[in-house]
Amino acid sequence: MSHPLSHIRVLDLSRVLAGPWASQTLADLGATVIKIEQPGVGDDTRAWGPPFLRREDGSRTGESGYYLICNRGKRSVTVNLKSPRGQALIRRMAREADVVLENFKVGTLDGLGLGYEDLKRENPRLIYCSVTGFGQSGPRARQPAYDFMIQAMSGLMSITGEADDRPGGGPMKIGVPMVDLITGLYAATGILAALARREVSGEGEHVDMAMLDVGVTLLANQAMNYMLSGQVPPRRGNRHPNIQPQRVYQCRDGRIIMAVGSDAQFAKLCRVLGHPEMAEDERFRSNAGRVTHLDQLDPWLDEQLSRHDKAALLAALEAEGVPSAPINTIADVLQDPQVRHRGMRFDAPHPEGMPMPQLRSPMQFRNSRLRLDQGPPTLGQHTDEVLGELGLSAGEIAQLRAENTI
Repeated sequence: MSHPLSHIRVLDLSRVLAGPWASQTLADLGATVIKIEQPGVGDDTRAWGPPFLRREDGSRTGESGYYLICNRGKRSVTVNLKSPRGQALIRRMAREADVVLENFKVGTLDGLGLGYEDLKRENPRLIYCSVTGFGQSGPRARQPAYDFMIQAMSGLMSITGEADDRPGGGPMKIGVPMVDLITGLYAATGILAALARREVSGEGEHVDMAMLDVGVTLLANQAMNYMLSGQVPPRRGNRHPNIQPQRVYQCRDGRIIMAVGSDAQFAKLCRVLGHPEMAEDERFRSNAGRVTHLDQLDPWLDEQLSRHDKAALLAALEAEGVPSAPINTIADVLQDPQVRHRGMRFDAPHPEGMPMPQLRSPMQFRNSRLRLDQGPPTLGQHTDEVLGELGLSAGEIAQLRAENTI
């Protein structure tokens, strides 16, 4: 089976996470991704450890866990973008590329002669994707941004965490850099849309992807709740604003979650707990009633669940089709039979021979496949190879290296 994007070539000027997450998504789909890195330094995330990948003798390589999780399947080429000859190399590579991906501050690449209009002249069919904190226009356009900033500014932190009057209350960021990750996925989606349009129109495109826009989009139902009601959504911890019962519950020997999504599921829950009559109580018969009378439902549920052992209760809920789950650690997740069956954890080869643990893309296809046989590259691993493909001789490559261009 072929890879879905085996015909696509990506010139990746991005670093850290949102851009590399987008280009790794394209690489998993089979695109050839040329990762451009600063000579001698590379992507910032290479140094964002510990932990670092270690050899069999215990010595560490130059790749942190942070770098390894978002650069699979790429070819690393070192180029000094501040050098005129380095800029000429990028323009030359752009002529052969379908996509250029970058996440520099607005105007930086324009100043180097590598902006969209510059590279469009080299390749009118080019799809150029810019990933920034705030987009290519607006009062904040030239400001830098990080995921934590955007989680705060977008309102996500205002609805994440316990209420101020509860233990541990206060705004909380999500446990992974979610805005970076979702920005990467939206960027990849925008690139794919632009490629599909190019097939019809023959035109290139400039995709403008802003992290703040993504953070606002992720407000989803909470933003709609506000726009419909005028009420600012509070932090509710693990309590759902629209569907009940749904939160973390304490059993006799540990915690579980339940996510009861319908009146029928609530009736099944009541049967499991030995109180089918509660599903007929006028206060709790409908979801709207349960949300309205949650201050009465919650104490009753806490009392009931405290009498049950976690494993036995989860088994009974599963048998009845009531959505529920243990609260797994990451170690638990990687041992889960379903996760193992789906092959979510795998090893990719390192150039030095040792395996590199990876998490697989969640995409699965019937008639094509992902490309997962190439691990994240070492710094500059493919420089000579890629420049040779451009037609440069060994002597020319050596000269560029002597000039600190590569």
